[in-house]
Amino acid sequence: MKRIIYSLFTLLIMLTGCTCENEKNTLLKESKAPFGAPEFDKFKVEDFKEAFDKGFAEKRADIKAIIENEEAPTYANTIDALELSGRTLDRVGSIFFNLNESDNTPQMREIEEYVVPLMTELSGYVYMNDTLFNRIRTLYNNKEALSLTEEQSIVLDNYYNSFVRGGAMLSESDKATLIDLDTKIGLAQIKFSTNLLADNKAFKLVITDKADLAGLPQAVVDAARSEDGKNWVFTLDKPSCIPFLQYADNRKLREIVYKKYYGRGDNNDANDNKAVIKEILQLRQQKAKLLGYESFAHFVLDEKMAKTPEAALELLESIWEPALNRAKEEKAELQKIADREGAGIKIEGWDWFYYTEKLRKERYALNDELIKPYFKLENVLNGAFGCATKLYGVTFVKRNDIPVYNDEVSTYEVLDADGNHLSIFYTDFFPRDTKRQGAWMTNFVNQYNIGGKNVRPMVVNVCNFTAPQGDVPALLNIDETRTLFHEFGHALHGMLTQAHYPSVSGTSVKHDFVELFSQINEKWSVHPDVMPTFAKHYITGEAIPDSLIKKMQRSAHFNLGFETTELVAAALLDMKMHLIEDYSDFDCNEYEKELRKELGLIDEIEYRYRSTNFAHVFGGGYAVGYYAYLWAEVLDCDAFELFLEKGVFDKATAASFKQLLEMGGSKDPMREYRHFRGADPNPDALLRARGLIND
Repeated sequence: MKRIIYSLFTLLIMLTGCTCENEKNTLLKESKAPFGAPEFDKFKVEDFKEAFDKGFAEKRADIKAIIENEEAPTYANTIDALELSGRTLDRVGSIFFNLNESDNTPQMREIEEYVVPLMTELSGYVYMNDTLFNRIRTLYNNKEALSLTEEQSIVLDNYYNSFVRGGAMLSESDKATLIDLDTKIGLAQIKFSTNLLADNKAFKLVITDKADLAGLPQAVVDAARSEDGKNWVFTLDKPSCIPFLQYADNRKLREIVYKKYYGRGDNNDANDNKAVIKEILQLRQQKAKLLGYESFAHFVLDEKMAKTPEAALELLESIWEPALNRAKEEKAELQKIADREGAGIKIEGWDWFYYTEKLRKERYALNDELIKPYFKLENVLNGAFGCATKLYGVTFVKRNDIPVYNDEVSTYEVLDADGNHLSIFYTDFFPRDTKRQGAWMTNFVNQYNIGGKNVRPMVVNVCNFTAPQGDVPALLNIDETRTLFHEFGHALHGMLTQAHYPSVSGTSVKHDFVELFSQINEKWSVHPDVMPTFAKHYITGEAIPDSLIKKMQRSAHFNLGFETTELVAAALLDMKMHLIEDYSDFDCNEYEKELRKELGLIDEIEYRYRSTNFAHVFGGGYAVGYYAYLWAEVLDCDAFELFLEKGVFDKATAASFKQLLEMGGSKDPMREYRHFRGADPNPDALLRARGLIND
């Protein structure tokens, strides 16, 4: 998953670089590291406030110069100048907000709470300035006479729309109200994320009786061993809790872990998120109404490919029925196993993972413990690199001279087919107490090629995979393997970009288009012609046998009723919550129950994320955006069918797809997709890929 960290920030400030050479604050000094990479080894947390203060002052000065320019507005003195404004703020902010996701300490949270109101204040200064807006509006209204490139035209349109959506056409009193709403929304989202991280850290299942480990694979047991070696500790981090739910014979303990995982943020304590959710929803609705939209869902989708809630809902509802029907069939199969074993139970949510693993083993003679020895993390990463080399001609060179923010982080220089520098790529793969859950890609440096500079990006992939244990390296299951390829797909999108303007470079595309590049990249990870090239046993070095690959192929659609149902349920929850007009009596738990009943969602399946732990929606930039995974899946499944037809490494097809990766948001996405595919995307491709309809 790509996380959009503070979209307001990335709208405001888009250029990287700093020419402040004489500052004592290391964050404000020009980097002496290779390629001008951030000097993480020299930064001090306490210096961020001063650096932000200077950055905000510089940004204001840059904007003030544009506003006070007495010359008639031109693209160069207005739009180019906006794109080139705020160098220090962009540099400091890109470093801070990325580090804050990976190292969310109390000090970092204090700075975050200090900065967010300043960001909102700056937003008002920029987007609500009549003089600046009039300069942009003049260019926008005379666009046809400006002889712009398509990219320049899109950038101008984006600015005009951003100013309108940012309150430029509101009255002075309404502008003040909007600033207040944005400030409150930002602080409430920080509170949500802080609560969720704290609640996740608060739970530990400490097992003292070895009998309670029955059913767990030895590797899982070893990973859970406490530091003193006396007990075993399981947490709510996915590499810990999911294997416990899959294998632990102790049903009561599975129930505890299951309820704690899905109940994060819903424990009526200091970390409870229910009131925070209500506040965020109310504030978002007020903002949407203020800007003339029926709901926050209408406000968000107005600038996406879907355009309307109705279009997004139509897609979700077309998937819902076949997915739910398949999930009901899967439930019946699990119940049969429990009955046959004489368990004397009715399948519940905390039984689903457990009996699914039994069914997988029974039907396909397959489980994670057979698979994981072939998926050593380093080999999987090299597999992702190898696919990128075959498809796009890029290569990856390990660097040990580029500073990192944690000893677990690795760096690579990315070169194009001619050996030219393209990017720096950082990897950060293991859980830490201060790292939030999930997996994401972001930039430390954004790409651009204007103002006499051609700056290449610096991209990071962050994940939460099980760390090496003793002599056993980090071994991934298939879901984690796909996750690595997924995030690397986002990274390729960021690293290959060849846009001119930073506001449309790399992953700065429409939200429901961005997941195309991550999700299609997953498909190479499980293709039978590709897997043997990187899936090698970590002890013997032998390639994964054909027999095991065939078992995996036969099981490709296994449990996809469950997986699709929980995903679509979460997307519908996100969408429908933001269509409510009045939140005065809103209770997220009650709403989830009502929606569950309306959808016919079976009790044994939970929303992939419940409201109180839905970080995408209430802690990040995916509000009214969770549907995008499925919207983009139509595109990626349809696109990969062309690769399957032509050959998974067909040079012509890959070259054509590379153009989509390189263009960022500089061209019309659907037009360019049609050019690649030769037709409109076929929604049935998703259903075929998930095995929900026959070919």
